Formats: sequence, C-alpha cells, structure tokens
Amino acid sequence: MKFSTQVKPISYLKSHTAEIVRDITENREPLLITQNGEAKLVVMDVKSYEEQEETLALLKILALGNREIEQGKFRDVEDVFADLDKADR
Repeated sequence: MKFSTQVKPISYLKSHTAEIVRDITENREPLLITQNGEAKLVVMDVKSYEEQEETLALLKILALGNREIEQGKFRDVEDVFADLDKADR
C-alpha cells in the first residue's frame, strides 16, 4: 500500500485525537495508523469518505456497463433515438 500521507503509531492517535480530527478535517488528508510497525487503519474525514464511496459506486456502474457490452447486451444508438421519437409522437 502506498501513502503520500502522514503515518503515525496508534499511541499518537490515542494521545492526540482532537488534534488529529481538526487536522484531517481541515486538510482532508488521511492518516495511516500503525500498530507494532504494521499498517492497521486509515483515518479520514467524512466528506472525503463520501466522495470516495460515490466514486466507487460510479466505477461499479461503469464496470457493469462494460460487462453488458461485452455480453452483447446493448442497442444501437439509432434504434434508441428512433424509439424515443416514436414515443414522443
């Protein structure tokens, strides 16, 4: 895992929680927490988390669309517009 963010031990999280919350909220940079020298968790602000979840949802939709195209489950754009024109009349 590659991080360009801060890395701190869990003891730092325990003793500087309020400061960490303020910094992460202001800077929107996640904090990697280690335990016994091993990465254990990432702390991030809610807005960044929500944006990340929205991005993942969009990527899933794109992946599903690509899979349907590969399976031949699509229609030509001309057919779609022709049907829309018929429905509009």
